[in-house]
Amino acid sequence: MLMPVLGLVLPVTQLPAALSIGTLSSSASRMAVFFLKIRWDIVRWFVPAALPAVFLGAWLLHFVNPIYLEIIMGLFLVSNLPLLFKSNQQSGTSPARASHWILSLIGFLAGFLSGLTGAVGLLFNRFYLRYGLEKEEIVATRAANELILHFIKLCLYASFGLITGKVIEIGIAIAAAGLLSSWFMKWGLKKVSELFFRKVGYASMVLSGLVMLVQSGDTIMTTHTAYLTFLPVANGMESKLQWQKANFSIEFEYDEGLEYEQEIPLADVPAGKRDFVINQKENADQIHIEEVFGFGSHSYEAYYFRDGKLIKKIDF
Repeated sequence: MLMPVLGLVLPVTQLPAALSIGTLSSSASRMAVFFLKIRWDIVRWFVPAALPAVFLGAWLLHFVNPIYLEIIMGLFLVSNLPLLFKSNQQSGTSPARASHWILSLIGFLAGFLSGLTGAVGLLFNRFYLRYGLEKEEIVATRAANELILHFIKLCLYASFGLITGKVIEIGIAIAAAGLLSSWFMKWGLKKVSELFFRKVGYASMVLSGLVMLVQSGDTIMTTHTAYLTFLPVANGMESKLQWQKANFSIEFEYDEGLEYEQEIPLADVPAGKRDFVINQKENADQIHIEEVFGFGSHSYEAYYFRDGKLIKKIDF
């Protein structure tokens, strides 16, 4: 849940380091508080598979933009929305055991994504909830699974030069909040029902996913000088997307149906049609061309401008 928040104050590549500093201490404190509730049968298969994956994820941080990974994670988290509306019987989990190779696979994925993004606790909440663990067991087992991973990640991030003064400052703030939450959970978790705990878990996943999607989408749009607009047109609606220097639009008109339009340079227009467009120029000082694709149709639109104002449009 902290990832989209910290993204407002830290570069994307420094998020994992700040998260690891804070979650290392919070994991240690939760292990101390709920030590007797740790499910070691999960830890002994989860952690060994996660350790080598952490190195791979942290190494790829130099080559992969985590923003695109955040979009995938956000979509996965939002997919838990239907679980919020299931009844008590439906949302309850059976105590069936997962096989050892499944536990190892989940551990590997968790280690890889954790090394690449810093923290994926919420991403794997669904695994813990569906595995039949009680709320105290979830808190304790997650902490045990993540403790060693965070320590290794910190060493890797430091060797990659990703730990700065600001990262340490924010990490300490997260650590302090984590210690406070562990103290609160020691007595507060007893007052929460299993059903409410699960509902809060799923709600947190969905909310975090939505925020991650909005923030990562905004970052991508800004990075690529992109914008998306919806405009009413005669007898319909037009949606326009600009991506870097390319312009695309989808237009729907009641009488003509759905059309896809893309702005192209005049040089890309077939020779015969290009001569026609130039001959119609008259006193215009700019010509914009759009290639139009509809169901069973292919045409062009020419827009003539003078002093920045549209003076003529021709379909051909």
